[in-house]
Amino acid sequence: MSATTAVARRSRRLGRLERPALAGVLVREVINFSSFWRSVTFSSTVEPTIYLLAFGFGFGSLVSQVQGLDYVDFVGTGTVATAVMFSSVFATMFGTFVKREFQRTYDAILAAPVDVEELVTGEVLWVAARAGVYGSIPLLVAMIFGLDPSWGMLAVPLIGFVTGFGWAAFGVLVSAILKSIDHFSYVTSIVITPVFLVAGTYFPLDGLPRWAQLLGQFNPLFHCVELVRHAAFGWEGLTDLGHVGALLAFGLVMWRLAIWRTNVRLVV
Repeated sequence: MSATTAVARRSRRLGRLERPALAGVLVREVINFSSFWRSVTFSSTVEPTIYLLAFGFGFGSLVSQVQGLDYVDFVGTGTVATAVMFSSVFATMFGTFVKREFQRTYDAILAAPVDVEELVTGEVLWVAARAGVYGSIPLLVAMIFGLDPSWGMLAVPLIGFVTGFGWAAFGVLVSAILKSIDHFSYVTSIVITPVFLVAGTYFPLDGLPRWAQLLGQFNPLFHCVELVRHAAFGWEGLTDLGHVGALLAFGLVMWRLAIWRTNVRLVV
């Protein structure tokens, strides 16, 4: 059965996420992940850790403190957001494109009682869960180099999951919009690189021009950085609720857009 026929048949179902369908997608992802987890874990954790060590000890030798924090602690908590984004957006951007265009995995999945909404949701949930785990590793590295642990850090995997959900959905959206895998370099250069550089990870935004600070407020990664730092050094009440709300809004919008665009791509 073709993906087009399967999608048309699924459109007659009630518009809801069904647990058996989601479970089926998630189980498939877990089983498939067991065959390549080593390479994914390596790429998702080593690069952010290198950034942590390079910036933390490179600039740390020139800048002792930022906003009252040791620079290594400042970068160590901020690099969590970088690890979360890298391990989510690239996984879905490249992964979903390959499975849809080359392996035809989605054709097989949609031949089962699974619709596009359940397929995309299952993929995004799985990648977000991975991002929550991988994103915590730079924090553990920072502890080795002097970051004091706190009970609030137990919330970091959850913060990583919520942030990773939005970026994983963004990767699915990009994959469904662009027609060539070579075009992903444009998204990396124009969107991903500026986003992780201007998120308050390596330097505070209050040193930037006013317009850049305002733009930074719309950067989902900035809200992740702030939440992780507050988890490590002390929560800030309503301010943190605002950060959580921004991440939830970003995730919801990206999730719905990813479902819509993937449905269009599979039908057409």
